[in-house]
Amino acid sequence: MLQSHEPRRDVFGLACWEGRAEVMSHAHRHDDIEINFSGDSELVYLFRGRRTVVRPGGTAFFWAALPHQLVTANPDSTMRWLTVPRAVFLRWRMPDPLLRALLRGTVLTDGPADDPEAEQALFDRWSQDLSRQHEELRRIVLLEVEARLRRLALATVREDRGTHTSPQDVAAHHAAELAHFMATHSREPLTVERVAGAVPLHPHYAMRVFKDVIGTTLHAYLTECRLADARRLLMTTELPVAEVATTAGFGSQSHFYSRFAAAHGMPPATYRRLHRR
Repeated sequence: MLQSHEPRRDVFGLACWEGRAEVMSHAHRHDDIEINFSGDSELVYLFRGRRTVVRPGGTAFFWAALPHQLVTANPDSTMRWLTVPRAVFLRWRMPDPLLRALLRGTVLTDGPADDPEAEQALFDRWSQDLSRQHEELRRIVLLEVEARLRRLALATVREDRGTHTSPQDVAAHHAAELAHFMATHSREPLTVERVAGAVPLHPHYAMRVFKDVIGTTLHAYLTECRLADARRLLMTTELPVAEVATTAGFGSQSHFYSRFAAAHGMPPATYRRLHRR
């Protein structure tokens, strides 16, 4: 069950850090894949009102676009977080059962680790490498994170047999299918009817269930997918900005410029210049 208030939305991107395991006063969400390493404390989360326990030395792996809240932790302990942008994660083409499990809101838990100190050292190295703002180190971190997640998938994910035992499970499954279709077809012209028909669902139901589970509209989520694709193109290609707009799926340059500036506080060309530097 979703929190009664609108959860706060934060933006993290590719980041790794250490901090106190502090109980959260309310749920929040951000459009990243998140990995939490519990350290020496048991962590208890609420995901859409459902309780998930991560044992000391264990790892939790989930799609953070779904409202989540840490409700129990030892205040004297520390934990590690790592976030990966959803667009980056989707390009890794993880096994389909893993994708579907994450997008429907399944929290994958693993551990305790055979060697907690080595796991902690891995997170610390990722944090140090990312803090150096070195492109090659960033690539290395992404390769190591991808390998870590593939190992976690082998250990925790089973084939999806399509069994959904409650209305909440059914809703989460449908929202996951809608999100997956938009993420993988964001460059194409999409209408509500086409997105809903791919599942298939009635368009009105598709809009309602997506907003209830994910906390945003189909249109807003599709725009986020296209903006993520545009950011990648700006940073990794020499395409003119106008071509970036059409490649990422925006119907017009003016619409792309206005949405990009609203999301990032600067025009696309400035974003490219700053991030390439």
